Amino acid sequence: MVRSARIGQGELVRGDCLDVLSELQLAGSVDLAYVDPPFNAGGTRSARHEPGERTAGRVAYRDAWGGLDAFLAMLEPRLAAVRDTLSAVGSLWLHLDHRAVHDAKVLADRVFGRAAFQGEVIWVPGNGGKRRGGPSVTHQTILIFARGKDMIWNGDHPALRERHAATSLRMHFKNVDENGRQYRDRIVSGKTYRYYADVGRRMGSVWADCPSMRANTPLIKEGTGYPTQKPESLMERVLRAATLPTSRVLDPMHGSGTTLAVAERLALSWLGIDQSPLAHRTAKTRLLAQLRTTGS
Repeated sequence: MVRSARIGQGELVRGDCLDVLSELQLAGSVDLAYVDPPFNAGGTRSARHEPGERTAGRVAYRDAWGGLDAFLAMLEPRLAAVRDTLSAVGSLWLHLDHRAVHDAKVLADRVFGRAAFQGEVIWVPGNGGKRRGGPSVTHQTILIFARGKDMIWNGDHPALRERHAATSLRMHFKNVDENGRQYRDRIVSGKTYRYYADVGRRMGSVWADCPSMRANTPLIKEGTGYPTQKPESLMERVLRAATLPTSRVLDPMHGSGTTLAVAERLALSWLGIDQSPLAHRTAKTRLLAQLRTTGS
């Protein structure tokens, strides 16, 4: 039996997502599933003892699978279970790094079908390079797959736009309308398109403005001490991109609960699952504290 806790707009469940999703039977009810599994990095990951400390403490989860093939064997049925929860306009965002992302892409192609692949986001956490004898890997990758032909994509949302480069503003946005807004007109096939400088341009696939240190340093309020915690700024952009106000968000390996905390703040329905006792306690504590702070 699934043991869960209702918190705010969502539900927090402790258990293996493969078992939980089978029991809950959520077919077609999720618009966004963000999956941040272990990275097959080897060893275990530990959390800090208390807020403000820098030393590692309790084990959060193990990340040793006996090789890449065993890791992929673990991942495949769970991706299939997540796929089955997605709505016709839903999408999967699968977050990995160089150790397994290329093999996971092939696996996800098999689970979803190659045509379902919508692209990828390259997230640059902002950590310095450390590797010697070759190029340092200073990015992670989020693969995006759609369940149907049309996924929710809010490409014009301010969270998905960025300022034009200074050179572009100087060279191209020379006109000013009656409201004092700078703009440029472009004529394509005889049709005029107007672009305003203050709207910005659509963001590309490299996101370097959501630094991980906002989440991982003990000096920042959102930090929980949980290993590999993602920053709220990154998750807010993902949710803004691929949800509607009526959407349900699923994080089947929720870790510290960043996805859930952001979904709650955005008044979205959410479901978080994790089999780590520490992850479950961390996320629950975080969400309840957030609700107390907001008075919800």
